[in-house]
Amino acid sequence: MQRTIWLIGMGVLAGLIAVWLLAFAQPYSFHGSLIEPPVAAPPVELARADGSLYRLSDQQGKITLIFFGYTTCPDFCPATMAEMKRVKADLAAYADRLDVVFITVDPQRDSPQRIQSYAAGFDPQFIGLSGSEEALSPIWKAYGVYRQIQEGQTALGYLVDHSTRVYLIDPAGNLRMTFSYGTPPEDIAADIRQILKEK
Repeated sequence: MQRTIWLIGMGVLAGLIAVWLLAFAQPYSFHGSLIEPPVAAPPVELARADGSLYRLSDQQGKITLIFFGYTTCPDFCPATMAEMKRVKADLAAYADRLDVVFITVDPQRDSPQRIQSYAAGFDPQFIGLSGSEEALSPIWKAYGVYRQIQEGQTALGYLVDHSTRVYLIDPAGNLRMTFSYGTPPEDIAADIRQILKEK
């Protein structure tokens, strides 16, 4: 009787181990839209609020999340930046290996100082970047950013229609994936952790 119970117990244990191994043997499935193969991220060189030059190429070794928007955006921008704050919080020990960069699509109103202040309102380490339209246009084009000023006035002034994807640059400087608007912050954080674990 004891031998039968022992055999049943061992069978159950073996089954649990098999299920556990199967679960962990599955390849990771990314939540973002992968760019395969990854491509070198288009360069970003813009003046920061303090007058220094921000270069995306200087950030290798980190994950950089780039979002294009503007400071008087009534909806997508504040929602996305709040989600970026949650992504950073979810990363915990990995948070120091993340940069969040907010690049304006409205240089007429967003000075480097204004957009930095806006970004820092979500997290003091977030980076806000602006510049002339001549400096920004090649960056918008390289990242496939849509922007269109909407004529007419609201309480906030004119509105700017713009694309809402978040771009992930990996530690090697490659444009690795993008995230659609509304991707849960925990899913973005999980993808970042997976990339940072890669050799």
